[in-house]
Amino acid sequence: MDTPLATVFLPLALAVIMFGLGLSLTLDDFRRVRRHPRAVVVAMVCQLLLLPVVCLGLVLAFGLSPVLAVGMLLLAASPGGTTANLFSHLFGGDVALNVTLTAVNAVLAIVTLPIITNFALWYFEPDIGPDGMGLQFGKVLQVFALVIVPVAIGLAVRSRSEAFARRMDRPVRQLSVVVLVAVIIGALVAERENIVGYLLDVGPAALAFCVASLTIGYFAPRLLKLDKPQSIACSMEIGVHNSAVAMTLAISVLGSVGLAVPAAVYGVLMYPVAALAGVLMTRGSRTAEEPAPAV
Repeated sequence: MDTPLATVFLPLALAVIMFGLGLSLTLDDFRRVRRHPRAVVVAMVCQLLLLPVVCLGLVLAFGLSPVLAVGMLLLAASPGGTTANLFSHLFGGDVALNVTLTAVNAVLAIVTLPIITNFALWYFEPDIGPDGMGLQFGKVLQVFALVIVPVAIGLAVRSRSEAFARRMDRPVRQLSVVVLVAVIIGALVAERENIVGYLLDVGPAALAFCVASLTIGYFAPRLLKLDKPQSIACSMEIGVHNSAVAMTLAISVLGSVGLAVPAAVYGVLMYPVAALAGVLMTRGSRTAEEPAPAV
């Protein structure tokens, strides 16, 4: 699809979002894996193995069309979004763990995302993809260059001037939200002739997947004896997907705006659902572990 949305605006939007992530990272965030290996392993198993299986079950249960089914699995395979860190901070999660998970997830997704997406293309056999060849590894590397390079630039900026990076963090996050909203609107407008049907079809499935992602992300770590802040961090990392990555791959690589619709719908739903989940997790924490604050 050779349109400004696919060739210019969407890659640029993804680069801005990932530069903002880089400003929040340091090399210690990658080294921290050795200090919290169990939390990282639990979160990655949920993210990379369990969620695609759950998503496959949901798209089959809801009877989605092949295009929407592949789009949902493309979303499930995408790494956590940068706003997961913000939600974790707001609701008492282990933000340092969040940042570490985001960094590790972005790297691992280079391998896992094409595997899961090509499985979906093979399983549902939709008439999409460049020359029927699916999501080629080389194409994925091109997109993830838009992920890794801006992150590396953000890391370098922070390492040279942490004060500047801290000043820029808030405006870049705000800009990231603006460009993501603009991309979502652009994808929905491009599919305006089919959007009502798509929303009716994929909306319930996307909502169910969002709830399942947040729930698995919280209770799986709790069952495996991780503490509450770590569990909240895992929940937000697993539940707040990077819709921009999924939409970039769908539109710029696979050439299908229809494939991007599940990510666009999820990108709208996940914010209020994640906020509600955070309130419930926080309220449960206060009730069980803390006395009510004196007034």
